[in-house]
Amino acid sequence: MEKITAFPNDFPMDGVELRYFLVVNNYAQSLAFYRDVLGATVVHELPGILCFLSFAGSQILLSAPGGSMQDRADSFPNYKRIISELSIRVPDCSAAYEILRSRGAEFITPPAHYSNETRAFFHDPDGHLLEIWEARKA
Repeated sequence: MEKITAFPNDFPMDGVELRYFLVVNNYAQSLAFYRDVLGATVVHELPGILCFLSFAGSQILLSAPGGSMQDRADSFPNYKRIISELSIRVPDCSAAYEILRSRGAEFITPPAHYSNETRAFFHDPDGHLLEIWEARKA
């Protein structure tokens, strides 16, 4: 029987942060959603083109379509098949659901309870899938 070797505990290391990059169809509408509905804070903005948002210790970057970047998504093979989801862990899914609904989020599902978590899904203005979820003891 082969011995299973554990990976070293060297990543993620201190200083690592998460950044979620989204190309949006309606920049102003998406900025308003992430800022006013989700409560993200604008850190830096190139008006109408790119916005850096701070959200729960992570970054969300909103970008208008186009641009001259060399690493655009369409330069990757099968880019149209890339699926993403922004998953936000919350201490109380039902409370977060009510708060976000009151701010204008339109949920696909109400909070659904599973053995060890509660989840609810919604979209941003461009149709990107977002999830709020609460971990619970089974």
